[in-house]
Amino acid sequence: MLQIGKQNRLKIIKRTDFGLFLDGGKYGNILLPKRYATIEMNIGDELDVFIYLDSDDCIIATTLTPKAMVGECAFLEVKEVNNVGAFLDWGLPKDLLVPYGEQHKPMEVGRSYVVCIYQDEYTGRITASSRLNRHLEERASGLRAQQAVDLIICGRSDMGYKAVVNHTHLGLIFRDDAFRTLLYGEKVKGYIKAIRADRKIDLSLQKHARDTKEDLAEKILSDLQQKGGVSYLTDKSDPDSIYKAFNVSKGNYKNALSLLYKQRKILIEKDKITLV
Repeated sequence: MLQIGKQNRLKIIKRTDFGLFLDGGKYGNILLPKRYATIEMNIGDELDVFIYLDSDDCIIATTLTPKAMVGECAFLEVKEVNNVGAFLDWGLPKDLLVPYGEQHKPMEVGRSYVVCIYQDEYTGRITASSRLNRHLEERASGLRAQQAVDLIICGRSDMGYKAVVNHTHLGLIFRDDAFRTLLYGEKVKGYIKAIRADRKIDLSLQKHARDTKEDLAEKILSDLQQKGGVSYLTDKSDPDSIYKAFNVSKGNYKNALSLLYKQRKILIEKDKITLV
């Protein structure tokens, strides 16, 4: 079944002077323009192509991969604004439209916004929206506590940071669970900290403290072994250096060091830690 706005595997059925025709099933023959065709492509071969609508709203194929597909969210830059809406660079010749009615606030050329990409049910066109709460779930379904998730930071509030969860949901990272400044549009790995009684989603950049400490201790031991038994990343090091090395807060790093010290696996000195 052909999916517009997504990758599809289609068979080549005809070669012409202006490109290749692919078997689109009930959608008929779909053109892969000549600029994407190579001499290695033969009739009967199957190609992985992205399917979208061209400027005349005709279904067309490309071997290019866009920055995001239908059902996904992305941080995209505005290339143009006109009386129809804003047009985003999503990596294809035809820019991606965000109608004015789908803009959380008026978009400006040169700025980037977190948007959700969807197929308009009336026009069939691939469209984007920065009104994320119209297209993403704010209450948990199919998610569980402590689950690892992919996040895109999509806003800030007095409580913390709003984030897109796995391209399907919206959640909140409280400031105490962020432990560093997060940037709008930034992609980070995170965890479902809790699902509240109202089914709203609380997020964290770290696992449960107990799991983090034990997993981190193993990573520290492995790092020490790779460095010949000595590391200069101590419990006195600055938080940014610790985060870059292990993707955890300074507090969790100190807890893991304490665990290893009590297990007599490391020695902690003023300027270094040593593997016993």
